[in-house]
Amino acid sequence: MTEKMTILERLAKGDVLISDGATGSYLQQHGLGDGDPEEFNVSHPEIVKGMAKAYFDAGSDMVLTNSFGGTRIRQKHYGFQGRIREFNVLAAEHARSQAPPGCFVVGSVGPTGEVIDDPLKESPVTEDEVYEAFAEQITALAEGGVDAVDIETMIDVREARLAIRAAKENTDLIVMSTMFFDKGPRGFFTMMGSTPQRAVEELIDAGADIVGANCGNGIDVMVELAQEIRAATDGYILIHSNAGIPVAKGGEIIYPETPEFMAERFKQMVDIGVRIVGGCCGTGPDHIRALAKMVRG
Repeated sequence: MTEKMTILERLAKGDVLISDGATGSYLQQHGLGDGDPEEFNVSHPEIVKGMAKAYFDAGSDMVLTNSFGGTRIRQKHYGFQGRIREFNVLAAEHARSQAPPGCFVVGSVGPTGEVIDDPLKESPVTEDEVYEAFAEQITALAEGGVDAVDIETMIDVREARLAIRAAKENTDLIVMSTMFFDKGPRGFFTMMGSTPQRAVEELIDAGADIVGANCGNGIDVMVELAQEIRAATDGYILIHSNAGIPVAKGGEIIYPETPEFMAERFKQMVDIGVRIVGGCCGTGPDHIRALAKMVRG
């Protein structure tokens, strides 16, 4: 049996990899409500597996696990801080069970939602606590069988660096790291004030194998951001774009960008040199199908 190529081997070969679309939007459409997305791995395994299958069927080469909020710091809000290993192992196993030969499962690792050493809090989280929380989550994802982790939607480079270090020191996983940037009058910045250039340098210095951006913007802005990230590194880049900026319509939240509209612009990203492309909030299997068709012809 031939051994599966790794993500980095595929990229080194010159391949463009298609990632998946949104997790949160999918789960909301399938009954999540105000519940804990990570708990769905236990109570609704068929929905989580169905999500992975839908994206693989649409043409994704890699699918993220349902574990974005899977640290003990995030899970404490739901009272599930003692179930981190269970939730993350299951998240990985559910996605792995649907992965076709040659496809990848990537552990989603989101921010803790806390500011490290926050001067406004009586008992702020420390660097050590954040590091331990990420190490606990990422080792569980590795145990569940992921090929890589994506440390995503980060606004604080310091927190992203801790997560990268936790992955590198406790596993052999490939590490991707993507930041959340806003565009203002002076250009792109994270909420904590980092430019794309600064963030990329810091992430690579910390050991990230693949860097990039996700969330927060429609795809035209993400194409612009991709150009700035490409100017900051000649390494591998990942971009996950929202389907536009959400609007409220008839009591529903609608993301306006269609699969066809986004696919054209994903092609522009690939031409810039982005090697992993996929969707974030508001994107679904139809967006990925259109993207795969556009990129693969």
